[in-house]
Amino acid sequence: MDAERLIEAGRRALADSTDVPAVMAEAWQAQALARAVGGHLARCGPAEVRTEAGELSDTGAPAGPVSDHPVVAAGGVRGAHLTEVADVAGTLAALAHYLGEVGIALVGVACGTDEEGLYWQCIEAIDAADESVDRVHGMLRRLADHEREREPGGERDGPYGVIRGPADPVAGRP
Repeated sequence: MDAERLIEAGRRALADSTDVPAVMAEAWQAQALARAVGGHLARCGPAEVRTEAGELSDTGAPAGPVSDHPVVAAGGVRGAHLTEVADVAGTLAALAHYLGEVGIALVGVACGTDEEGLYWQCIEAIDAADESVDRVHGMLRRLADHEREREPGGERDGPYGVIRGPADPVAGRP
């Protein structure tokens, strides 16, 4: 299944989450999908994003096997259904937006709980989502830079663009 369809399914599921366990499960699903997208792009994405995509695939990864995670038993991992990333930039933009929504939902859970363990679990999940968003934004910047370099006149030579023409010596000018 295409990544953007999986992201949209995750966004709908997050919006429909009405209790803390559902929000936590959707946060876990979002991170698993981010890792799946990262792994896919690390293997077969554009060369300019492969390194950072590999790092995304490791962000927030669980230390052990996930087969006993409640989400797996409740219907499986959405990210496991990823088969393609048709539009790399569009997928990354949608993923960043989705992870931002997850972060906001987790802040709501963290602020509304009196349970210290749940609070810290939310903080760790927020950190993982934030790190994933940073990696996704890095990949989007690399893609944009690559596109600018490919466009005619898109070459860059410093912050003000390419300087053309003969150099005018400044020293010795009256």
